[in-house]
Amino acid sequence: MEKQKIKDKKLPVGFTFSFPCAQSKLDEAVLLTWTKKFKASGVEGMDVVKLLNKAIKKRGDYEADIMAVVNDTVGTMMTCGFDDQRCEVGIIIGTGTNACYMEELRHIDLVEGDEGRMCINTEWGAFGDDGSLEDIRTEFDREIDRGSINPGKQLFEKMASGMYMGELVRLILVKMAKEGLLFEGRITPELLTKGKIETKHVSAIEKYARRLHKTVRRLVPDSDVRFLLSESGSAKGAAMVTAVAYRLIEQSRQIQQTLAEFRLSKAQLLEVKKRMRVEIERGLKKDTHKEATVKMLPTFVRSTPDGTENGDFLALDLGGTNFRVLLVKIRSGKRRSVEMHNKIYAIPIEVMQGTGEELFDHIVYCISDFLDYMGMKSARLPLGFTFSFPCHQTSLDAGILVTWTKGFKATDCEGEDVVELLREAIKRKELDVVAIVNDTVGTMMTCAYEEPTCEVGLIAGTGSNACYMEEMRNIEIVEGNEGRMCVNMEWGAFGDNGCLDDIRTKYDQAVDENSLNEGKQRYEKMCSGMYLGEIVRQILIDLTKRGFLFRGQISETLKTRGIFETKFLSQIESDRLALLQVRAILQQLGLDSTCDDSIIVKEVCGTVSRRAAQICGAGMAAVVDKIRENRGLDHLDITVGVDGTLYKLHPHFSRIFQQTVKELAPKCDVNFLLSEDGSGKGAALITAVGCRQRELDAQQH
Repeated sequence: MEKQKIKDKKLPVGFTFSFPCAQSKLDEAVLLTWTKKFKASGVEGMDVVKLLNKAIKKRGDYEADIMAVVNDTVGTMMTCGFDDQRCEVGIIIGTGTNACYMEELRHIDLVEGDEGRMCINTEWGAFGDDGSLEDIRTEFDREIDRGSINPGKQLFEKMASGMYMGELVRLILVKMAKEGLLFEGRITPELLTKGKIETKHVSAIEKYARRLHKTVRRLVPDSDVRFLLSESGSAKGAAMVTAVAYRLIEQSRQIQQTLAEFRLSKAQLLEVKKRMRVEIERGLKKDTHKEATVKMLPTFVRSTPDGTENGDFLALDLGGTNFRVLLVKIRSGKRRSVEMHNKIYAIPIEVMQGTGEELFDHIVYCISDFLDYMGMKSARLPLGFTFSFPCHQTSLDAGILVTWTKGFKATDCEGEDVVELLREAIKRKELDVVAIVNDTVGTMMTCAYEEPTCEVGLIAGTGSNACYMEEMRNIEIVEGNEGRMCVNMEWGAFGDNGCLDDIRTKYDQAVDENSLNEGKQRYEKMCSGMYLGEIVRQILIDLTKRGFLFRGQISETLKTRGIFETKFLSQIESDRLALLQVRAILQQLGLDSTCDDSIIVKEVCGTVSRRAAQICGAGMAAVVDKIRENRGLDHLDITVGVDGTLYKLHPHFSRIFQQTVKELAPKCDVNFLLSEDGSGKGAALITAVGCRQRELDAQQH
């Protein structure tokens, strides 16, 4: 470097190291065993890159970035391959002997993936060390081996490489002279001197290359094998491998830089928690409630079930693309039980986005079909309506739709009392709507029926939302200060006032711009199942445009909104899935991917869903800490009832979510309980609690 006057430059380095090494990546090589008379101690079993780096540091007058460790055979193949594209084998026949070649990845069990090829360093010098060449090894080969520094090792190399050839010739000549077949039986001291005959002497007498070519052609007559002499040896090849590595490392650095925006620190998550708390307070206070983004809607559910609930109830569940009607039979007393029958009906997209009248007529049609199906045409039953959209409730059985979410767009509903719309449509049926229920509340109630400490509900599925038991004195928009009431937070809208802009990425913005409700539900769009696949798709498009994925080709599929369903994310991130299966999933989506692509896609999915779980956890930490402070406790034990496909099906979401809550709310011991059918059973329980409340009120009047 001094001679070249480049000591001040930090250059990428390729290191040709021609000994058997185990490599798990390009820039790491653990020496398995020294060969060719090398014996330096403390190197076998070590990573030679680390050792070289250490020595460079110790010297301290220049910097270098070791990108690739290359075996000399590989360097030779790469050098020749630069001039002749068909060169796919490298062979060294010198002091030692070795070969490498391009093998199909599907045959290399030690490396994950099955697409394309990888160069294999055969280390064929050790061929025969297991005894497989014994029938052709001679007494001379055995004598050479006995006198070597590594007896029993590299037996093929000892028969075929330059380092031992002169010695083999010498031993044969000594024997022939002793038997009087040569030199008239005379033996000179020189002839008895080990190493006296060198390979160059043998080469001067013999034509090696011609024999090699002839033998290869004779043994594989149906292949046309050309031999190309490597001019600049392995050095040029090492530089080329380094150049390729440099490009890949640069690419990987840029991908990491892109994903870094999604990796939130503990400080950032605590900030999200703090801001959620601020928004909670704004939603609860009378004078800020109107413009608050987190609406904190009262639900008029004043207590969790106490076990005395009894009777038959109908429950409706509208919250996504399906609609369910349920008959729930609740029995109290010693043998508490809940028996359920239900039927699922699809909601066609034209009904979701048609008129409100059509939507509610469709719902009533489904109810009447269900009653027929149950053989209960004329029953008069109390009905609980799970309606998983933001509603302003003024009582348990009145709810004004604030805004549609999750792809619903039916006209003439926003600003209307949904219970009234249902009652209008039901008029001809003998049914009594007792309660309108948000799915988070239903989830909390279902879990509370089994576990009395459950006072929080969470949905982490298509959408994201939470509810919890708040002190009446804090809910300023409802009269009365006694006891508690469940508040439906509608936290999906957290951030709609811009308070999360510092952690929103350009990909989040793109997802928002392409959605039905631009600028709304920003928190939900960062952490719910309906949108995670879209965030992933936006990142993949960007990485493809930059040439890092899918060979730079943006397929029609990738341009299609909504192709990455949450279930695909769950599958891609499953630990049990080999890259092969990730590729199969991507192929199902019409994305022709290599194994490298699959690795990147898997990392993108993991990064996006990890952030989702963390910011969702930060929101929950704000809620449980608020409850703890409400009650003036140093330590709170509480249970959260949870439902939703993302939470239930994703391989890592629930674990990361729980871990985040624990880290950000250390004074709370939070137990998470999976809800079994919150929106059905929960609605019936609320209806039952509501009926009990009605009876109590009637008695008091």
